Amino acid sequence: MADALLSIVLDRLASLIQQQIHQEVSLVVGVETEIQSLTDTLQVVRAVVVDAEKRQVKEELVKVWLQRLKDIAYQMDDVLDEWSTSLLKSQIERAESPSMSKKKVSSCIPSPSICFKRVAGRRDIALKIKDIKQQVDDIANQSNRFNFTSRFSNEEPHRLITISAVDISEVCGRDKDRDTILRQLLGESCEQNLGPYIISLVGLGGVGKTTLAQLAFNHHEVEAHFDIRIWVCVSDPFIPVRIFRDIFEALYEKSSDVHNPEVLQKKIRACIEGKKFLLVLDDVWNEDYQLWEQLKNCLKCGDGGSRILVTTRNESVARLMMSTYVHPLGSLSLDQSRALFSQIAFFRKGTEKADELKEIGEKIADKCKGLPLAVKALGSLMQSKNNKQDWENVLNSEMWELDVFEKKLSPALLLSYYDLPPPLKQCFSYCAVFPKDRTIQIDDLIKLWMAQSYLNSKSDREMETVGREYFENLAARSFFQDFEKDVEGNIIRCKMHDIVHDFAQFLTNNECFIVEDDCENLKTNLSRQKGRHATVIVHGSTRSSFSVNNARNLHTLLVVSNGYRIDSFPLDSFQQFKYLRAMDLRGNVSIEELPREVGEFIHLRYLNLSYCTRLNTLPETISELCNLQTLNVCCCEKLEKLPQGIRSLTNLRHLQANYCLLRGLPKGVGRLTSLRTLSGFIVGDENGSDVCKIEEMRDWKELRELEITGLSKVEDAGEAEKAELKNKKQLYGLTLNFGPRSSQPVGMKEVAEALQPHPDLKSLRIASYQVEEWPRWMMEPSLLQLTQLFLSFCVRCQCLPPLGDLPLLEGLKINHMKQVNYVGGEFLGSSSKIAFPRLKHLSFVAMSEWKNWEVKEEKGRKVMPCLLSLVISGSRKLTALPDLLLQRTPPIKIKWGKEEIGGSS
Repeated sequence: MADALLSIVLDRLASLIQQQIHQEVSLVVGVETEIQSLTDTLQVVRAVVVDAEKRQVKEELVKVWLQRLKDIAYQMDDVLDEWSTSLLKSQIERAESPSMSKKKVSSCIPSPSICFKRVAGRRDIALKIKDIKQQVDDIANQSNRFNFTSRFSNEEPHRLITISAVDISEVCGRDKDRDTILRQLLGESCEQNLGPYIISLVGLGGVGKTTLAQLAFNHHEVEAHFDIRIWVCVSDPFIPVRIFRDIFEALYEKSSDVHNPEVLQKKIRACIEGKKFLLVLDDVWNEDYQLWEQLKNCLKCGDGGSRILVTTRNESVARLMMSTYVHPLGSLSLDQSRALFSQIAFFRKGTEKADELKEIGEKIADKCKGLPLAVKALGSLMQSKNNKQDWENVLNSEMWELDVFEKKLSPALLLSYYDLPPPLKQCFSYCAVFPKDRTIQIDDLIKLWMAQSYLNSKSDREMETVGREYFENLAARSFFQDFEKDVEGNIIRCKMHDIVHDFAQFLTNNECFIVEDDCENLKTNLSRQKGRHATVIVHGSTRSSFSVNNARNLHTLLVVSNGYRIDSFPLDSFQQFKYLRAMDLRGNVSIEELPREVGEFIHLRYLNLSYCTRLNTLPETISELCNLQTLNVCCCEKLEKLPQGIRSLTNLRHLQANYCLLRGLPKGVGRLTSLRTLSGFIVGDENGSDVCKIEEMRDWKELRELEITGLSKVEDAGEAEKAELKNKKQLYGLTLNFGPRSSQPVGMKEVAEALQPHPDLKSLRIASYQVEEWPRWMMEPSLLQLTQLFLSFCVRCQCLPPLGDLPLLEGLKINHMKQVNYVGGEFLGSSSKIAFPRLKHLSFVAMSEWKNWEVKEEKGRKVMPCLLSLVISGSRKLTALPDLLLQRTPPIKIKWGKEEIGGSS
């Protein structure tokens, strides 16, 4: 991780020197020499960091030396970011003052006071650089005593050909274990009247306990057998009130505002009384019987056939919980380990290469000691290696000599981690900031990586693209699991295994920490001066004891809740976080306005205020956040306007402002030419002089995703045409929402014609289109790259467009089209030999007048040959489905109302 930090610092130093030369902005005399000397020393230190990072596992002094190096690297990053921000603000001032002289001078000074402040700021930066230079020299001198080996690497992550292996099941050789657990869950027992029937799965970390429990929990016989099924991840510490809340929320399917354990227990008992329930308590560590007894007594009122399934690494926990049945989950056999390893490691390797490496592979698999997680990690690592020498290096690595299994980390994870290029090491270790068992949103993760400057690729590729490739690289190496995918097969959410999370925390000791506001150690943890990334878990309306004393060096602050909202979290001390790069306060319903001091967070790049439902205003000082890349105010229900100064945020790439009360975006936002995502472009009232017009988006050449609402207010097709959607080649996702509904949609068809998107568009949503005829570009096969289409509330349209001619369309949803009563040949189109050649998923919802659907294959023309699923609901007048779809082999999975027809359930 230190290597990656130094890489970031060195790249930034080089970049800033070039900016300084270009802008002819100088620091204090003599500092240039200091910077060059600092750069040279950092290059020397970086050459030995790879060796130091490997030796820190065994040598405590090396670990201390590395920690000091990482701390100074963070300090350098802060100073260099101040310098970069100063240069950026100079550029912005010049752009906003076109009347100023264009003559090249050392700076552009709008006033004597600003001139003095600017010079003082530069002097302050120069002094900090000199101080850092002295500390780095000291660190370099200290390194001599360790006799490090130079192993400098500037390797960039390579793109993977495939990540198919990440979906390989971790369930291997567990058939007997699965059958035994199922018998315990489904069978009757004479002991059930003595108390809750408790089944404990006991085994080493990474042996597959959670996977086996998930397999049983989701088994179709278990689903049918129990009235209620509840899954709770316990982890450490064991806090009964938190577990009560999790159970309550699972039972009632809503967030809990109750924090009194007695009240929660009463509600739980009322729900489960007399019912047969299955409760899974995953990852239990608690050895305090009194804490367990509080929970057990609450569950006694269930039906006698109820079960509690516990997973734990500690057999004494199973005994303490008075388990009815204890199932020790052993390691995989040698044959099972080898089979799993081969399945992953030799994926897409030819027979000849597999035969060459088979013997070495078996020896590597044997070293994993039968732990599926370790086998999978090593198999994923070796999948990318074809050279026999590379395989032998892994087999003979000194990492296998470390006695760290089940203590801190696995040698398999160490080997996988040290094989990563520096940027990927940094991205992986940062994930320690997420709580255990937390679902990670991939888009958010990439934006957080961006905020920390981890994705500044030396090529000209998009940071978001680099971030997606980094994630897929890490996923392919088994650092993530439990993937959720969108309709196109892209991973959108995932989790980390507990052992992998422990490993990430080991790598970021004293840097990343997670604390709960009802834990006694909160203030202690947050007083760590070296802490850089913090997550604070708060509990609903409990008044947070959050303290920022000595925590002012934070780069990341994530405030999360076990529920869906945070009722109370103080903002009065936030001005101390002057080095923050990322702040996430989503779901904090106590925030009505953001303090104006947020404008002092000059390093801030990621600000998430989504679901802050009482937030009604943002301060104008937000215009000072010239580094801001992501601003998310989605679902801030009382937010009526954004500050005018937002137009100064020239680095803003993602603005999410949908589901607010915004009357429009501020005039001048067309200057935000860095925008990649804009959800919530609201077409303002025509008379609003301070509101952005749709034509202002013409210069947004880099847009990838765009959502426009209120298009019924645009009556001039010429104005709509100025948006130049057809010229936005990068745009792949577009939403055109013509609502609110217009009683007389004058000119709407012409406006829609003028909003024709670029033919490379991938995803399109059209809502509340109030015209009988579709625009011409919908009636012709012009969107040849379209893969997803969603049409909703187009209530005047009497027929569907000829969508069968779209060659790449895979997903189609049609909702609330109440004038459509017949679907036939016009829907299939006529220009291709195959209608809907790639369509996989088709959905019709609330088609209230739909009576007849004809699908015919004429003259050898095929229809929907790839269709996998069909959903129809709210269409009561439709009495029959086309025989062509019903008779398909293999059968299509059809859900018609509440009935399922064909396919696999």
